[in-house]
Amino acid sequence: MRFTHVLAVAPVTDHAAAVAWYERLLGRPADARPTPGLADWHLTDGGWLQVFTDPGHAGKALITLAVTDLDTELAALAAQGIAADATTAAKDRVRFASVHDPDGNRLTLIERPAVA
Repeated sequence: MRFTHVLAVAPVTDHAAAVAWYERLLGRPADARPTPGLADWHLTDGGWLQVFTDPGHAGKALITLAVTDLDTELAALAAQGIAADATTAAKDRVRFASVHDPDGNRLTLIERPAVA
């Protein structure tokens, strides 16, 4: 099986409020709004984040986004009024911290520096 894209979906209750929050998180408007209640951000050539109105599933998403510099990204989020949980260190110099959208969907930013 070959894939061309991976889509991470954050189900939300209030689409307008969620889109505004994700615009702050990602620093830009959605790349596409293909249907009512759906907004897409194209984060990489093959990785998209979708915010979709689905009250029955809202708040249950677990999304992980890899970043190069966790401290810089957390500072940028703080400047946008988005607070992160405490930074945690794991094996092999991996560090991560989570933020939560208005519905409680958890987005974890993970930094894994290149192994020297």
